[in-house]
Amino acid sequence: MRFEGKKILVCGMARSGVAAAKCLYEEGAFVTISDNKTEEQLLSALEPIANLPIEKALGGKEVDMKAFDLLVTSPGIPLTAPILVKAKEAGLPIIGELECGAEISKAPLYAITGTNGKTTTTTLVGEIFKNMGKVTYLTGNIGYPITACARDAKEDEIMVSEVSSFQLETVTKFHPHVAIMCNITEDHLNRHGTMQEYIRMKERIFENMTKEDFAVLNADDATCAAMANHIPCTPAFFSRKKRVELGTYAENGEMFFVKDGQTRKIMDTKDIYIPGDHNLENALAGAALAMLAGVPAPVVRHTLMTFKGVEHRIETVRTVDGVTYINDSKGTNVDASVMAVRAMKVGTVLLAGGSDKHCDFTPFAEEIKKSKVHTVVVLGVTGPQIKETLLKVGFTSIAEAKTFEDAVNTARHIAKPGENVLLSPACASFDMFSDYEQRGRVFKQLVNDMVEK
Repeated sequence: MRFEGKKILVCGMARSGVAAAKCLYEEGAFVTISDNKTEEQLLSALEPIANLPIEKALGGKEVDMKAFDLLVTSPGIPLTAPILVKAKEAGLPIIGELECGAEISKAPLYAITGTNGKTTTTTLVGEIFKNMGKVTYLTGNIGYPITACARDAKEDEIMVSEVSSFQLETVTKFHPHVAIMCNITEDHLNRHGTMQEYIRMKERIFENMTKEDFAVLNADDATCAAMANHIPCTPAFFSRKKRVELGTYAENGEMFFVKDGQTRKIMDTKDIYIPGDHNLENALAGAALAMLAGVPAPVVRHTLMTFKGVEHRIETVRTVDGVTYINDSKGTNVDASVMAVRAMKVGTVLLAGGSDKHCDFTPFAEEIKKSKVHTVVVLGVTGPQIKETLLKVGFTSIAEAKTFEDAVNTARHIAKPGENVLLSPACASFDMFSDYEQRGRVFKQLVNDMVEK
């Protein structure tokens, strides 16, 4: 798709929308930006495009859809939003910022989606390619818009994108060479309505791929494994429980890669730096993608032995008065926080709660009851719901906090030397913060500001 000379409306002026507007202007398009917020409210966000001759339709200003050739939308805007409904009714083509960047980039594209593990796996894959000596761009839902670097990405470089279900709502030609489906658990039902629709959106990552491309599927996740029956590309698998015929698996403390009937040992699983069963799955998935893309096994092995994980995912912040504080702000859904709770090996005070995604907290509560967590401090919009669910499963050691700072202070008061305080909310952050990253940073700041008693 060529954008030069096109009249394009870019909707949503968060990071991806601003990046798209700048990129499209540089591609030679006539750009108009739209957002419900006013220019004054968006002042800092608009700084990267402040000096560009871009038209503005801010503060909810009406636009004539017939004046445009294309609408590029940010992933945070649902298809049910009035502006997108109006565009569709006017027959105006709609694509997402992800699609826009993928069309402009010349670099081979590798993509990762699923419910949990996306950011860790994406970052790991990026490190593997970098260690092979490739210029590599980490983009997408990981926090860096693909349009911010699409025009720079060359044919002999690599584009690795974390892809969300929100971004996949608007794909039309999006075509990775290898794509990973990490897992599927309940999430984002407030946007997609049903699990069936959520799964359908996730599967869209494969719809433009061909038999020459590979889909790396979680063989231990029934929903993911079943996708092999109807996707258009070649299915490969990763598993920590059984052998696979194409892909990676773990067995007896060793990791293997299988292709064309040949099985090769990659490494001993004990040498993988990032701990836990969930990280073994992330390592298997990343290794499968990399080796299917032609990365040599020694490069994969070296990266898995040295890669230290990502910020906000079971990240040790500091030990204060003998208590270790752990930031898992990236635990934005039940399954992610279940994994974090499961990783605790000593007595733990858990901070949980946030904005509502309309998810069932029962699996979370059941995991807490049988874990090392002895007290839960609930907060946010979902605090009462989590408390009610915990009581239903027979877990009664619950404290309530009105503010985030209050929650951290309450946890500090309760935790004893040798124990952990774990922030793993099982919820999004939008009731108190702009995103999970801000929530994690605030948590770390509060912990780093603590004075030893």
